[in-house]
Amino acid sequence: MPEEQPPRPEPLDPPMVPIAVAGLVGWAVVGLVLLIFCRGWLTEHGHQNWLWTCLAGFLWGFPGLAVMMRHDANRRRRRAAAGQD
Repeated sequence: MPEEQPPRPEPLDPPMVPIAVAGLVGWAVVGLVLLIFCRGWLTEHGHQNWLWTCLAGFLWGFPGLAVMMRHDANRRRRRAAAGQD
């Protein structure tokens, strides 16, 4: 007779907006630090594209934030319907 397996734990479903905001803040801080303190070094070594990478990460964070806001709203609805919230 096969042994019964223990029940599986529920998957994690954390709020995602704080993670998206942290990403936005992270890209902004790194970009500003590079711009203020390392601009000369970046120019001398041909790494100015690092600033553009930070800008792109920051700007792409806004669509990501919008998606995560929708995800969290759906999460709240699911939990309210299941009576967990």
